[in-house]
Parts: sequence; C-alpha cells; structure tokens
Amino acid sequence: MNKGKLWTKEFTLVSLINFLIMMVYFSLIVTIAPYTVEEFNVSTSIAGLVSGIFIIGSLIGRLITGRIIQDKGSKKILLVGLIFFIITTALYYTAINLPLLLISRLLHGIAVGVASTAAGTIVAQVIPRKRQGEGISYFSMTAILGSAIGPFIGMLFMRNSDFAMILLFNLILAIICLVISFTMNIPMYQLSNKNQDKGAKGLKLSHFIEPNAVPISFVALIIGFAYSGIMSFLSIYTEEIQLVEAGGLFFPVYAIFVLILRPFTGKWMDQKGPNIIVYPCLIIFALGMLLFSQADQGVTLLVAAVLIGLGYGNFISVVQAIAIKETPPDRVGLATSTYFISYESGLGVGPFLLGFLIPITGYRGLFLAMVFVILVSILLYYILHGKKERVSSQSREKKKLISKKLISYNLPQSGASIE
Repeated sequence: MNKGKLWTKEFTLVSLINFLIMMVYFSLIVTIAPYTVEEFNVSTSIAGLVSGIFIIGSLIGRLITGRIIQDKGSKKILLVGLIFFIITTALYYTAINLPLLLISRLLHGIAVGVASTAAGTIVAQVIPRKRQGEGISYFSMTAILGSAIGPFIGMLFMRNSDFAMILLFNLILAIICLVISFTMNIPMYQLSNKNQDKGAKGLKLSHFIEPNAVPISFVALIIGFAYSGIMSFLSIYTEEIQLVEAGGLFFPVYAIFVLILRPFTGKWMDQKGPNIIVYPCLIIFALGMLLFSQADQGVTLLVAAVLIGLGYGNFISVVQAIAIKETPPDRVGLATSTYFISYESGLGVGPFLLGFLIPITGYRGLFLAMVFVILVSILLYYILHGKKERVSSQSREKKKLISKKLISYNLPQSGASIE
C-alpha cells in the first residue's frame, strides 16, 4: 500500500534548518558558561544561570508559538522566528556586561523556541499521516546530529580562536537558515470554523496547550528530568571518577548509536504501534543509567553511552510522534509546542533540583536514584498511554484479520478496513 512520499523537498529543507538551529544551540551550550566565567569573572553558579536562562526563553517562545501558529501559518512563523534568530545571534556582540548577556541569552532562547516549534509543525504537516513515526524519527535525527557536531565545533573554536569567531560562525548558519526557508512551499493549515469561533472568545488553556498531547508529554518531562543530570554534570562527574577521556567521547558515542537505530524505530512504530518501542527503550535507558552510575572504567562509561543512546535517544522521538498522532491536524502546532514545553521543562528544571541532592547523595547516588525515576516512568507510561494503545493495537489487528478472511472468501468487507 502506498503510504505517501516522505522525502519531499519541504521535508528535506526543514530538516536541514532544524539541524543548523541545533548546531547553533549546542555550540553555545558548551561554550557560554566557560566564556562567562573567564570574561566576567563570575562564579560557576552564575555561569550556569547564563546557560540555563536560554531554556526559559525557549519555553516562552514555544508557548507563544503554539498559540499563534495555527492562525498565522507555520511558514510565516518560521520566517519571523528565523529573522529574530539572526538578530538575537548578532545581539551577543553587544553583551559587554553580565545583564546584557543574560538578556541576549533569554531573547536568543525565545527565537530558537519560535523557529524550532515552527519547523517541527511544518514537518508534521508535510509527513504523510501513515508515516508520522518514521518521518518524526528522521527529523529528530537532525537534533541528534546537531547535539554531536555543535559542541565539537564550539570547543574547537574555543581552543583555536575566541568566542567572537563562534558568534560569527553561528550568525552565518542563522542567515543560511533564513535563505533556505524562502525556497519552501508550505500549505496553509486553517482552523475549522468551530475552532475559530472558540479562539475568538477570550483566553483558555487549550489556546496554548493541546490537551490530547498532555499525558504523553508529561512522561517526556519525567524522562527529560532523569536525563538532565547527565547533560549538566557529565564533565564534573567524569573528572571526579577520573574518566575524563572517556567522558569526552560520551556524547559522540551516544549520538552514533541513536542514529543507527533511529531509522528503524519510526517504521516499527507505524507498523506495530509505539508500545513495542517505548517499553524496551525505557528498560534499556534504565540499564544504561545504572552502568553510568557505577562506572569505574572508560569502557563501562562508553557502554552506558551506547545503552542510553539506544534507550533514551529513541524514546524521545517516539514520544514526539505519539503527541502528534493523538492530535487533530489543525492543532499539530499546539501539540508540538506542548511536547517541547514539557520535555524541555524537565531538562531545564532538572539540574537545578538535582543540584540540591548532590551534597547528600554524591554523583553516583544521584544517577542511581535516576534509575528508579526511569522505572517509575514505565508504569506512568502504561497508565497514561500504553494501556489505551494496547487496546487500540488489538482492535487494529482484529480488523486486519477480519479483512484478510473476507478477502480470502471474496466477500464484501462492509466497513472492515486495512489500516
């Protein structure tokens, strides 16, 4: 059965835009804190604030975008977001003191939130409905590539040049994104009259959040919280356990093994449903976190990176696809925004809250505690989505079986359809 073409010009170009945005994002994430300490002679906690305020800005941008994108159109919002992205990238050059740097980071985060939410919405619109899982998996690979290449380039510039060169490189990437966006032809997805009438009457939570996407997005928040400790404390942890060299290879190894499995998980989800992916991914993630918490050799740490890549890295793309599939087509923008707001809230709030536990548990104890958080999330997924998905999957299989039997007897199928 023809499920529709996936690799269209629009899908390819918006994926490229997302990759470049993520490169800018992650190249700054790894360099802004040491730059702040060196340039303004502040503590590491203040440098962490400069780094983390970006995520607050991103959440603000996603919240705003989720509300207006369905009225204004995803391409128009992408163009506005990318123009703002260029302006805020250039704004770093004016950050001659700490308050200005904080403002620049906040505004830059808003720009990234707007542009990346619009890009995610466009992808959901151009992917054939029956290939959502596969398409989202390929699209999310661009973020994985950006998270691996961005930090590498950022650190390369920091060692061989200065922060101004990083900004120039990022500014060029931002301009390239805008140029690419002008070549895309994205259809306008209008709201139904019913939804337009609702939108005209004041402000409601449903104007900013997609209710159908909330349950699965909450699971993403918990898993993002569990992972945030690795993202924030990896360098300190590996220095403490004297595995700095292996720590430097953690994210490249993680990214490689996400990319190996990612093309297949989307197809399996479309064919068999998300449960067949989600449960194994969460179990593998828990095992990876357990190894990570007890690592005393470089090879153990890198095996943990493999397991975390296979588990966490593939879980995140499947959850995003679930959020979109649960949502009517005219509210895909809100679903995308809801998912990222929840997920990034876990990533953003996690380091702050986990920081209070470190003096009590130590780093090993902290990461061991995250194993239990992941195991609890398995039960949470079952309650919020997995149980319903299991019933839906059984219903689909029954319909397919009935259809096959009717076809074998050359009988009319009377409403039994092959999905």
